[in-house]
Amino acid sequence: MGFQNEFTEMFGVEHPIVCGGMLAVGTADLISAVANAGALGFLSALTQPTPEALADEIKRCRDLTDKPFGVNLTILPTIEPVPYDDYRAVIIDSGIKIVETAGSNPAPHLPAFKQAGVKVVHKAVAVRHALKAEALGVDAVSIDGFECAGHPGPDDVPGLVLIPAAARRLTIPIIASGGFATGAGLVAALALGACAINMGTRFEATEEAPIHPNVKAQIVANDERGTQIVFREFGNTARVARNTVSEDIARIGALPQATFADVADLASGRRARQQVLHDGDVEGGMWWAGQAQGLIDSVESCDTVVRSIVEDAERIILGRLVRQVKRM
Repeated sequence: MGFQNEFTEMFGVEHPIVCGGMLAVGTADLISAVANAGALGFLSALTQPTPEALADEIKRCRDLTDKPFGVNLTILPTIEPVPYDDYRAVIIDSGIKIVETAGSNPAPHLPAFKQAGVKVVHKAVAVRHALKAEALGVDAVSIDGFECAGHPGPDDVPGLVLIPAAARRLTIPIIASGGFATGAGLVAALALGACAINMGTRFEATEEAPIHPNVKAQIVANDERGTQIVFREFGNTARVARNTVSEDIARIGALPQATFADVADLASGRRARQQVLHDGDVEGGMWWAGQAQGLIDSVESCDTVVRSIVEDAERIILGRLVRQVKRM
């Protein structure tokens, strides 16, 4: 059976499944495996320390797969200026034809991408943001429900409401993100009006993900309560894995007159990459994971994950759902 829709046709992939850009995780090791499994994966541009390093990583990914993949360009305020124009130029010059933008408004980058024939998927956390992105001319929107890892925004709207609310108003393809890890989730997303699902936490718990096995094992061990909301007091709500560090960040952030400087060391991305993702100390820093942890019970290859999700979705549609329909 399989699934074929506007998403698979637009991006030239076999399955309506996406591995969005993940800082420090979205490298060629993982993204080539996602692509070879028939899904759409995005290298994380800013995981690479320089635009030149990104060019090398794109080439490395091409050496590992001949199937479509994209690059994520996350646009966020940083202490040290990021040469976004140079990263964008490398993406275009390398012949990448699919880009995922996230964070700030992608408008400054769209003319160059459009001129180069690049299709742009923009990540949004609210219907109003998705509509703005559509008006700017992006080709698809990835809409993040409150269940997601990362930054779900301040509105706290879960996917069960956010996805169909977006589908009612958008005319471009929608990718459902936040809380997806199973075939049942794919079926639900399609029923709610999306044409694909985005998974981050599920792809972290794969054999090819370039993170320490301890982290993968912790994702499997955690249930749906194994996350912590942080940074809300600083206007930058984020969902991360629950551990002693994230609990300390939440506690300090709730104190009167607390500022981000009070938690900056605990929340350090460098600390998370080295002590957690590389060394395997799951209590060593703040690291990203979503509520989908409660649906993940094994570490598998990307091919097994994608295949099992598609096969389970097919069984649900052709079996359980058909049996529940009473014909008049």
